Amino acid sequence: MENWSLISLCVLLGLTARWAVSFHSYSGAGKPPMFGDYEAQRHWQEVTYNLPVHEWYFNTTNNDLNYWGLDYPPLTAYHSLVCAYVAKLLNPEWVELYASRGYESHSHKLFMRATVLFTDILIYIPAVLLYCFYFCDGSSKQKVATAFCILLYPGLILIDYGHFQYNSVSLGLALWGILGLGLGWDLFGSLAFTLALNYKQMELYHSLPFFCYLLGKCIKQGLTWRGFFHLFKISMTVLVTFALCWMPFLSDPKQPLQVLHRLFPVGRGLFEDKVANTWCSLNVLIKIKTLLSRETQLFLSFALTLLFVLPSSLKLLSKPTLWQFKLALVNTSLAFFLFSFQVHEKSILLVFWFSLAAMAALSFTSVWLKPPAKLPDLFPVLVSVLSFLHFLGFIIYFNQVQLMEPQRKKSQKKTN
Repeated sequence: MENWSLISLCVLLGLTARWAVSFHSYSGAGKPPMFGDYEAQRHWQEVTYNLPVHEWYFNTTNNDLNYWGLDYPPLTAYHSLVCAYVAKLLNPEWVELYASRGYESHSHKLFMRATVLFTDILIYIPAVLLYCFYFCDGSSKQKVATAFCILLYPGLILIDYGHFQYNSVSLGLALWGILGLGLGWDLFGSLAFTLALNYKQMELYHSLPFFCYLLGKCIKQGLTWRGFFHLFKISMTVLVTFALCWMPFLSDPKQPLQVLHRLFPVGRGLFEDKVANTWCSLNVLIKIKTLLSRETQLFLSFALTLLFVLPSSLKLLSKPTLWQFKLALVNTSLAFFLFSFQVHEKSILLVFWFSLAAMAALSFTSVWLKPPAKLPDLFPVLVSVLSFLHFLGFIIYFNQVQLMEPQRKKSQKKTN
């Protein structure tokens, strides 16, 4: 009974923190012509509700891709469509074609915040609680404390409720996938992760560990009969899920190609803004974008990403245990964030307390001290470079942990 009270309090505080952040403004509020990511989410509801599916990802008279064109997979578009139907019932002006651009009101802000909170309650929070109670070591109180820390993670709350996004949907689905694999429900885990991948392409960061773990498990069972049949079932689950998600776009070969073009915008360059990855940090000293051709940048980022994911992936493939799987998730996602092409700043939803303290110190400094006139971006660049150094240290450390494979605590439950 005490545990349930602690869980309820933990969830309640997590929800309170989320709603408290939502009282504040969002990035881009009152700033034409684009109005920030809040307007992007609203605009996708407008587009998906008013236009036929075959126009969602194409530049047409009714769909200007330069004004927050859809650039996420089909499941995000379907989610926008569901939200749009609800919005239409509450107030048709919220999704009216053309006329609703830049629409801002207190009631609409309340509606948009509620859609994020609803998906948190439906997908993300249950996954976090189940993961902590099934796969975290320690007493019940320690498990509740772990869940509490995850639910109060500031990065996700600020991005989803302050900046305005639905990252908890893809992360929640991916976590359901991890739960499925951990419990031995490989088909369910494959289904959940495939849905996560079809919601946000950033889940590609986690795809290699899922692939290597499941393939390694099938190889371990033997690819003559039992392992082969299990691999066949997993493959069919993934293929059927992909087919159902992409079905409206498969009637014309141009449709899936255009969707993929929107999902992977190579034309935007190696990196954007002040992202704490290798290329942005290196660009402070060497102007990579200017010196190297686009093709060279693509090859270099691909080669380095592959180089850093291979040791972790091969280790997991040869020893598909849940402990190795979790370490591979960290190592692969860090490798993709640090070295891949066109990394987004939201891709690193990971935090360590000493990094947070350093970032806080730099942030306060940027408020109180004015940067030199010749270096107006000094503090954002310093934050990016310092974060990059932290993440580089993390990937080296966690690769060492995975490859050296230290003895686990005797209290840990055997999952394989």
